[in-house]
Amino acid sequence: MKVAVGPDPSLVYRPELVPEAAKDKSGFRNYTSGPLLDRVFATYKLMHSQQTVDFVRKKHAQFGGFSYKKMTVLEAVDMLDGLIDESDPDVDFPNSFHAFQTAEGIRKAHPDKDWFHLVGLLHDLGKVLALAGEPQWAVVGDTFPVGCRPQASVVFCDSTFQDNPDLQDPRYSTELGMYQLHCGLENVLMSWGHDEYMYQMMKFNKFSLPPEAFYMIRFHSFYPWHTGGDYRQLCSEQDLAMLPWVQEFNKFDLYTKCPDLPDVDKLRPYYQGLIDKYCPGVLSW
Repeated sequence: MKVAVGPDPSLVYRPELVPEAAKDKSGFRNYTSGPLLDRVFATYKLMHSQQTVDFVRKKHAQFGGFSYKKMTVLEAVDMLDGLIDESDPDVDFPNSFHAFQTAEGIRKAHPDKDWFHLVGLLHDLGKVLALAGEPQWAVVGDTFPVGCRPQASVVFCDSTFQDNPDLQDPRYSTELGMYQLHCGLENVLMSWGHDEYMYQMMKFNKFSLPPEAFYMIRFHSFYPWHTGGDYRQLCSEQDLAMLPWVQEFNKFDLYTKCPDLPDVDKLRPYYQGLIDKYCPGVLSW
């Protein structure tokens, strides 16, 4: 079964990228006008209206038992090919190729860190949520903490949160909201999407990856933190120590889309070996 899903807004609209700098990276995320921007805005408007503390807690309850499906990591990679991106020009090849491209980019730059290679393969697997019937605004796009006032670098911050009921609630509408100063991101409720789902799934299935890997998975779409420099008031020293790792991962997520498609059949045995090492067998999704 094929499920139509639009382009990941995180990957197509990055207002903080300077156009001159973007050209060096072949213009990735260089969508600044026209119907695609309208569509991205509409996705964020829905997201920023409906991602509330209550909504996120309900999603954790709905998916936190991981009873959706039983499958291996590579079966999930193949399952991503059931997602059709109907307007992204980069969809002449299956979604799974981006996973292998990201992983191979990391492998080339960090040949000694096999766990990091595997993160490249894993990072988007939470998008199986779309195949479970979740709407795009609850699967993809930049993430942000719920339960406190959105900060300035949240995309479309000034024009998309007016209908979010949490911002009318004094418990959730201050800079700290329901959190304590420097409480640590592990104690923060993030907006629901493929990052948070995959992070929770990895914990549930006891992946034996290092803490850096869990940070990369959970926060790779948290642009207001790793790129915008916001939400430092919620961070612990551990979070700040992990931030460079998330930023390093992000380089490969953004800029490994290229026309040179990997020979996936040749790569599978290597990545199967990593899966066997860190997250073997049939897993609960």
